[in-house]
Order: sequence, then structure tokens, then C-alpha cells
Amino acid sequence: MLLAQETTSSGGGTAAWIIYFVVLWAIIGLPTYFVFKKAGPNGDPAWGAFVPIYGFYIMLKVVGRPAWWLIWIFIPIASLIAIIIVYNDLSKSFGHGVGFTLGLIFLSWIFLAILAWGSSTYRGPSAPSATGMVAPPPPAPPVAT
Repeated sequence: MLLAQETTSSGGGTAAWIIYFVVLWAIIGLPTYFVFKKAGPNGDPAWGAFVPIYGFYIMLKVVGRPAWWLIWIFIPIASLIAIIIVYNDLSKSFGHGVGFTLGLIFLSWIFLAILAWGSSTYRGPSAPSATGMVAPPPPAPPVAT
């Protein structure tokens, strides 16, 4: 005699996933918000760090990449390559090198927090311009006397 097995589906698994993604979003979004604030008045609001596609658009502006690069995030393998390039440009924009770029790739939330709350200063967009040259850094602020 086979016993009928009753299976019930509860929403607990779905709720756990939603909570997981909201926490993950906050862990990445909060330091990104402060990185955008540190990058200065480029005309874009820092709260854009919490809006998925718009946040990447602001990141492109911070590092000096053209807006059409936003297309790359919709192409599966190309999105990973674009994110690595943007992280490298972000690292250079704050005066760091390849080691910091690797940190941004593999431990994003830690290295974004270092950029946000550490002593790193924004030195201007580091992506090459259309002519292949890197944009010069912005002039130093005047010294208070």
C-alpha cells in the first residue's frame, strides 16, 4: 500500500531569497553611494547607487567611459569584461593600481568600502578619451590661507 505524500509549498524560501538580495544590495549600494559622493559634483545624484542600471551609468560617468557602454551589461560575457574594465578605471580614478582592481573584482564590497570611507581621493576620470589619451586630473583645490 502506497501512502500519499503531501507536499506543501511555503513562501519561506522566496522570502529568504528576497531578504538575501536586499541585504546584498545594501552591502554593495551603501559604499557605492559614498564613492559617488566622493567623486564629486558631476551632476549625478549619489542615490543612483541603489538603482541597478542607473547606478552603472553613473559609474561610467565617474570613470570617464561613454554612456553607450551601458549596452555591454546586457550581453552575458561582455558584461563581465565591461565590469572588470570599469573597476580598473575606478581604481585608477582613485589613484590605485592593478592590485586594488583585483580587490574590487573579487571582494567588491570590501574594496568599495575602502574607497568610500578610506583616505583615497578622487583624482578625476581615468578612462582614455576618444583620442586614446587619459584625461588630465582636475586642478588641486586652492590652499586656505
